[in-house]
Amino acid sequence: MNQLTVRFWILISIVAISGFSQGMLLPLIAIIFEQDGVSSSINGLHATGLYIGILLASPLMEAPLRKLGYKPIILIGGIMVVLSLLLFPVWKSFWFWFILRLLIGVGDHMLHFGTQTWITSFSPEDRRGRNISLYGLFFGIGFAAGPLMTRFLAINEAMPFLISGAISLVAWTMIFWIKNEFPAEDMETSNFLGTFKRFGRVWKYAWVAFLPPFGYGFLEASLNGNFPVYALRTGIDISAVSIILPAFAVGSIVFQLPLGMLSDKYGRRQILLLVMLSGFIAFAAAGMFQDSVIGLLICFFIAGMLVGSTFSLGISYMTDLLPKQLLPTGNLMCGIFFSLGSISGPFIGGLSIQFFENSFFFVISLMLFFIWLALLSFRPNGKLQKDMSMVKG
Repeated sequence: MNQLTVRFWILISIVAISGFSQGMLLPLIAIIFEQDGVSSSINGLHATGLYIGILLASPLMEAPLRKLGYKPIILIGGIMVVLSLLLFPVWKSFWFWFILRLLIGVGDHMLHFGTQTWITSFSPEDRRGRNISLYGLFFGIGFAAGPLMTRFLAINEAMPFLISGAISLVAWTMIFWIKNEFPAEDMETSNFLGTFKRFGRVWKYAWVAFLPPFGYGFLEASLNGNFPVYALRTGIDISAVSIILPAFAVGSIVFQLPLGMLSDKYGRRQILLLVMLSGFIAFAAAGMFQDSVIGLLICFFIAGMLVGSTFSLGISYMTDLLPKQLLPTGNLMCGIFFSLGSISGPFIGGLSIQFFENSFFFVISLMLFFIWLALLSFRPNGKLQKDMSMVKG
């Protein structure tokens, strides 16, 4: 096994453990707050702390990455996540937990930004979809296992946080085994102003590639942050929630790699059009079967198979559209749009549960339909291709 292969598998293993902690945190805190009598809209608003952290950190992250390299960014992000998870049992307070969520958001984003940009930078074009889908697959495996930790609430409220923190610490140490590297040089200065100039260029070339990460963030956060509350209010018990929620992630695991490989063969845009339209239909069906545990289980699994790969497909599509020098900025913007979706998802989902109970799944399906329309309308033109060749030159 060569050094490149070892690096790749270590990076996606770290991502899997990050997915595990994120998959645990959203439903776990949602259930704790619901049992404590916190309203669904406030509960959903609290879940945004993770993604506010991502948004606050994003403009400040590119310059340190270009100066320090990938490895230090991943190391710093990993230890922030570990320490924050271990601090949850210290003091049960709404605002203290919000701050910890925000810090986990910053740490997770550093970890994902470093690993994601590193993988996209060394992946050849004909294996890009496969490599990024494996990245998404391992994150999905971790995310699917996360909600199972809610079962430990029956034993001790602190136990899920402590177990997750310990597992994350073990994964974090693996990064010491690989050698540091630096991203490709760019003509703009590596500072705060240079980052914003690159944001404008990246948006011009690849705006449509950021909509699938937005949609996935909206979907993931609203399902994991709002669905436990919805389920408890409609008579579905916690044990059923711990089975239904992972069904989406398991569905995404089943088709993550095949969809990535199909996108290498038939094109990212074509596959994204297919999965977005299919996801719209799947969640519309979930809205019609929302009183049935079996119906929801099937709909979640099918939806996961279809739209569970949209984040990794969006990253691959962004990488296709951008020159290598702009990949760090493109990956940052994928993270920003993912966090915007993740912030709006739980809040809008919480409002729909509180005021329009039966509209929860239809709100999700409508959002997927709008992204499908945007993908359908996008056409790279000659001027864009010319601008890209100038940047590459």
